[in-house]
Amino acid sequence: MRVKRGTRHIKHRKNLLRKTKGYRWGRKNLVKRAKEAVLHAGVHAYRGRKVKKREFRGKWNIKINAGARMNGTTYSKLIGQLSKKKIALNRKVLSQIAESYPEVFSEIVKAAK
Repeated sequence: MRVKRGTRHIKHRKNLLRKTKGYRWGRKNLVKRAKEAVLHAGVHAYRGRKVKKREFRGKWNIKINAGARMNGTTYSKLIGQLSKKKIALNRKVLSQIAESYPEVFSEIVKAAK
């Protein structure tokens, strides 16, 4: 007796087309084009997660630099002084402090000098 796989085929196609909801032209309802679109979307999503991290680090550096310049120094000098004094605060925390608590940040700058 032969095995018919129509239900599996339909299930695979439905799952694929569910992922392409909102796509334009034939990529939302034509299986071949939808498959390709989903593959490319996955590639872009993977790359985007890496780019997001890169952009956030740049924003942290800008915030730290702005806070440092308000306290009479620059970003590079501040980071160098912090590492010499072995004050271990990462850039994310430093930027949050510089943005939300400027008086605390100025104390950190004084401690680094």
